[in-house]
Amino acid sequence: MIKPAKNQSTGDARSGAYEILQRVDEGGYADLLLDAWIGRHPDLDPRERGLLTELVYGVLRLRGQLDFALTPLCRQALNRLEPATLRLLRIGAYQLLALDRIPPHAAVHATVELAKRIGMERVSGLVNGVLRSLQRQQATLVWPTPADVGPYLQHVCSLPVWLAAALREQFGDAEALALGEALAAPAPHTVRVNSLRCDRETFLVALAAAGHEARPCRFAPEGVIIDKRGAAPLPGASEGWYQVQDEASMLIAHLLAATPGEQLLDACAAPGGKTTHVAALTANRCPILALDKHPQRVKLVESGAQRLGATSITARAWDLTVAPDFIAPGSLDRILVDAPCTGLGVLRRNPESRWTRTPEDVTELAALQQKILATVAPLLKIGGTLLYSVCTFTPAETDTVVATFLAAHPEFGIDDPRPDLPAHWAGLFAADGSLRTRPQDHDGMDAFFAVRLRRRGAGG
Repeated sequence: MIKPAKNQSTGDARSGAYEILQRVDEGGYADLLLDAWIGRHPDLDPRERGLLTELVYGVLRLRGQLDFALTPLCRQALNRLEPATLRLLRIGAYQLLALDRIPPHAAVHATVELAKRIGMERVSGLVNGVLRSLQRQQATLVWPTPADVGPYLQHVCSLPVWLAAALREQFGDAEALALGEALAAPAPHTVRVNSLRCDRETFLVALAAAGHEARPCRFAPEGVIIDKRGAAPLPGASEGWYQVQDEASMLIAHLLAATPGEQLLDACAAPGGKTTHVAALTANRCPILALDKHPQRVKLVESGAQRLGATSITARAWDLTVAPDFIAPGSLDRILVDAPCTGLGVLRRNPESRWTRTPEDVTELAALQQKILATVAPLLKIGGTLLYSVCTFTPAETDTVVATFLAAHPEFGIDDPRPDLPAHWAGLFAADGSLRTRPQDHDGMDAFFAVRLRRRGAGG
């Protein structure tokens, strides 16, 4: 695989997008790679930074659309093209199909120049020819319609074949189409105001003064949706005023409902957004033990806690498929298991997962979720709360995991949180008291599932 030489990594959006997409193809994560690239280019013009982010997330999110448009224009099947060539074509096609503010001739020219800049001048003619053909023919492209459900989900909603079929089976065609369309759209830019350092009204005023357009979230009382960014950075970054976090994710700490003085465990804590939220809601008056399997991810929890002033958090590495010998059985008041999952509910934010997840992952992760729940269950006090959450919607990782756990642990039962929550939250829950958010139904929130369980005593 061709890699840009060190002196070819220039500080422009298209070069950065190419480099990041290449590394995603090699197994990297787009969000981490994007943050690292921007960190290496601190003087990048804000407009270039915006284009970089748009290209990376857009190409990954809409790869199915781009490939559908490119397929009839290439003499070779796309899977037979050199990966570097296909990457260039997708970057160019995204600009032509999705970015109205870039003139078509400029999109083609810039992609051809990018090919030369990264040492792929030999395919610049091919790239030029294919993209100019797309420019001429894009107005006459015949896309699948919603009436043709399977192809529409694959080629317009940009879902892999197995996932399109799974959505239809689980939700039916109408709901699958609505969810597919929502997952193909860009995610809203939401942040959680850190109440340890700031309050929402102060933050909204500061955003407006800095030229940003923002509004409060409907459900999460700390949430802010930034509809349009100004040229200036968001205020309060270095002061720890906020944490980037989806509104659905912000609901989880509220469902845990910890109170000061309780002993808490966040079983799968990294990167720490929910952990620090719990710390903020309890004003640092609950000792929180944050565990994660990977030491490098534990560092993310620690750095986030330090930035946000969450001093009640102690983080350490531990694989919770093994019982922790440093936690006494029956000693914890509340446990959060925000379990490793397929992440299908956050495909807008982690778009590479569209193309890396498989049906086998669903089965394997559901088994892991069962192991983690079985490991932590004995650590909870009688009367204590166990909150299970995942950012996905597959039956295997949601209802089946909970049903299997309850069958094996009759001392636990579902604890419906709705009586303790604002009345307007009721529509976020199913009849059994489980949280089930969907972007098409709930103000664009990510798709989350959560259920609160309580450990009962001998008498129930």
